[in-house]
Amino acid sequence: MAETDHAVEPEEVAEAEHPPLDPETLERRRQALAHVRQYGDPVLKSEARAVDVFDDALRADLERMGHLMDDALGIGLAATQVGTVARYLVYKVEPDSAVQALVNPVVEWSSSEKEWMEEGCLSLPGVHVDVERPIHVRVRAQDGTGEAITLEASGLEARVIQHEMDHLDGVLILDRAPRDQRKEAMRILRERAAGVA
Repeated sequence: MAETDHAVEPEEVAEAEHPPLDPETLERRRQALAHVRQYGDPVLKSEARAVDVFDDALRADLERMGHLMDDALGIGLAATQVGTVARYLVYKVEPDSAVQALVNPVVEWSSSEKEWMEEGCLSLPGVHVDVERPIHVRVRAQDGTGEAITLEASGLEARVIQHEMDHLDGVLILDRAPRDQRKEAMRILRERAAGVA
């Protein structure tokens, strides 16, 4: 997954890596995606507000987002993608690992070493574009109880965190894609909206 010639999709799991999905999994994914805001929804271009109340409602929302992400076969999901303009996200890079939640995340440091890789997004179905990101980051955040967290991430984990943090700032992968890929992605999105694709 670390090689630059393989697709890395922070939210959408690469279908080529998985056998055909059974009807039950496909239906669960379809239902989960119905809760994920799609390209064109203004909330996706909104800047999320900092969280200052760490209560049961927040923890329930983080848990709900984790389930939605899993059911959608994603590996990351930001609050704005489910219509909540608040600074939190969930992610899970390894299938067997626990869902990680980051509230009010801030990148404290990022490496000068960067890498281009292909990314996809649950909010932009069918779109895959190249995005350049730092390979290593250190992030300061809080968990669902307000406890301080500092984590250092590299490779796919760093990329997923940065992708989801972009969502919290109203930035989409299209905003970071090379111009030719952005134009092609817009064509795909227009065709989907028109029911052609």
